[in-house]
Amino acid sequence: MMDREESDAMRSSPGGRRLSALVVTLLLATTARAQPPAQTPVHPPAAGTAASSLGAATASPFGHVARVPSIGVHDVWIPDALFGHSLLFDGDTGAMLGTIDTGATLSPKPPLYSDDRHEFYSVDIDYSRGRRGERTDYVSIYDASSLDVVGEVVLPTHTSESAASLAYAALLDGGRFLATFNQFPAASVSITDLVERRFVGEIVTSGCAGIYPMGARRFGMLCADGTMLEVSLALDGSKRAMRSTERFFDVLEDPVMMGGGRLDRRWLFVSYRGRVFEVDFSTRDVPKVSSWWLGDDADRDAGWRPGGRQLVAVHASTGRLYVCFHQGGPGTHKDPGPEVWVFDVANRKRVARFEMPNFDAAFLATTLGLEEGGVLEMLLGVVLPGGGADTIAVTQDTRPLLFVRNSRIGSIAVLDALSGEHLRNLTEVGLAGMRLEVPR
Repeated sequence: MMDREESDAMRSSPGGRRLSALVVTLLLATTARAQPPAQTPVHPPAAGTAASSLGAATASPFGHVARVPSIGVHDVWIPDALFGHSLLFDGDTGAMLGTIDTGATLSPKPPLYSDDRHEFYSVDIDYSRGRRGERTDYVSIYDASSLDVVGEVVLPTHTSESAASLAYAALLDGGRFLATFNQFPAASVSITDLVERRFVGEIVTSGCAGIYPMGARRFGMLCADGTMLEVSLALDGSKRAMRSTERFFDVLEDPVMMGGGRLDRRWLFVSYRGRVFEVDFSTRDVPKVSSWWLGDDADRDAGWRPGGRQLVAVHASTGRLYVCFHQGGPGTHKDPGPEVWVFDVANRKRVARFEMPNFDAAFLATTLGLEEGGVLEMLLGVVLPGGGADTIAVTQDTRPLLFVRNSRIGSIAVLDALSGEHLRNLTEVGLAGMRLEVPR
């Protein structure tokens, strides 16, 4: 069996590339020659009737209105940037449970979930003439079982968006208030009361971005001067107070990534070079900041550094921090990596390194209808580049799953978050996207 260096050399050589093309051509030809088994046509039921059971052998899917089962701890939202919607998947079975369309956004923000009200919230933007015309920003409210729209709240037309929109919208603890980040014409935050379904107001936060919840009426924001802004709300959601931490990172020499991880009343941010900053909001004093390095000098000498889109995840009960890692130089902070490193936050030490599966092979195997984990998919894994992971999310139960994706590939891998074992793939998840969201 080839080791990693031999496999990489094979992929980069002309012979390896020719072999890759040959394998893909043969697979396509084999698939084209394969004849599907004869199927009995399915006809829609007559008006006024419905299938008694979707799983019955003679039942027709037409006329059947499905409902999402109770939101599970292993469910995950998977936004697709090309088709402009988010898909809800069961991480245990691989089944797609439902979908929510978004407006004319650059990339869908994953829906946010309220367990108390059993509702999803999607921050959307639309234009009266498709991609032009009068703009409307709004929060769509969905029933979490039927995925029917049950309400909306109109916002000022300032909602910010980007390719990933990391930390651009968040539910504060308790789920009453929704905070959305604005960037036009200046940085600010819109507050929505989801219980009363009304827009509360806008808070100017010049030079600060991102929303990091710290309580029912408190959140933090990263600022361009290397500090973090703490915003406190009054009982009605209006601004009560704001204060800043000390300057703890250098925005020019070693900035921090927007994607942070929460551990109780602390937020963990990773810098371009691989330093972790812990911002502690657990007291009423000005938040305290401490830092430590991911990996050791040997890792940094070998060029290992964090990179990706949504590259950080935290499992709260075990205190484990998951970070995408690759080998590269300055300017590669968005690059995907072949490994996810796992750290014990309390001891500030790495405890595991998870090698990422081959997303290209998994996506192509699904497209060609190959058996998952079969010989042909394994062969594709040898001859195709793996791509690496740039987006991750972890569930918060006692048997956590780690969802990993490459933002340019339509395949999601499901790993055991404690052992790193590759359990399964989620397929037909769209074509591309830079986010993952675990509802619970």
